[in-house]
Amino acid sequence: MHIAILTFEGYNELDSLIALGVLNRVRTDDWRVTIATPGPRVTSMNGVVIERMSTLEEACAADAVIVGSGIATREVVEDPAIMNILGSLDPSRQLIAAQCSGALVLARLGLLNGIPACTDLITKPWVVAAGVEVLNQPFYARGGIATAGGCLASHYLAAWIIARLKGHDAAEGALHYVAPVGEKEEYVKRAWRNITPYLPAPAPALR
Repeated sequence: MHIAILTFEGYNELDSLIALGVLNRVRTDDWRVTIATPGPRVTSMNGVVIERMSTLEEACAADAVIVGSGIATREVVEDPAIMNILGSLDPSRQLIAAQCSGALVLARLGLLNGIPACTDLITKPWVVAAGVEVLNQPFYARGGIATAGGCLASHYLAAWIIARLKGHDAAEGALHYVAPVGEKEEYVKRAWRNITPYLPAPAPALR
């Protein structure tokens, strides 16, 4: 399985790299997590340069995609070269998640029609202007689309993707690993409190 984190120029390190770290707690041969960028490298809002691990085209074919956030998202959604590629994202065949201003990308792609979203407070007016209801909560998902608001909600997106693709135990293990010592039980419980309402109901046991 391939999980791609779309990461653009001016990206927010917390949004892309926390998700990368949590997702990589899954240690199986069929699990690959990449940073997908428009060019060979991107520079964060604080000057951290990272190199591309996958292309945007490869990301659009991934099993799950997280659209990362940053200070230049409004420029991203006005870039036809980028948006034309991202137009092939399809929640009918892949999980699609957005962190903070990544919700604006999903809104402009028409993926949030009739679906409320979570985003950061700075981005909220732009997402509302795009015709999307913004919720006052850290995480929301419907079907194969999820959004999170606030940098430190990025682990919710990662855990949701792991739970959907690898199951509850794998997601809980990843959350437990990154949780602060002395607060692990509380941290994991809070995460599940936010994520569980938006996970598919378990299939009934066969008799």
